[in-house]
Amino acid sequence: MTDIVSVTDLKRSTSTLVDKVHETGDAIVITQNGRAKAVLQDVHAYEEMRRTIAMLKIVAQSEADIARGATFSHAEAKDRIRRARR
Repeated sequence: MTDIVSVTDLKRSTSTLVDKVHETGDAIVITQNGRAKAVLQDVHAYEEMRRTIAMLKIVAQSEADIARGATFSHAEAKDRIRRARR
């Protein structure tokens, strides 16, 4: 579950909130004037999210390559690898 806190509360309780996101792994939405403006997130959760996004981009690119026929066979891939090693 994601908590929501104001910028004022963040200023008052920064250390406590940072400890909370680190311990729980849950993000905290920071609001300003009643609107969501930022997210406080544990660095490990952030890094995992970035890796996940990178993998999803690779999958999307692969699907686009397949859709436009920009593929080659397993044998051709092995041949390209062999030639690149020389």
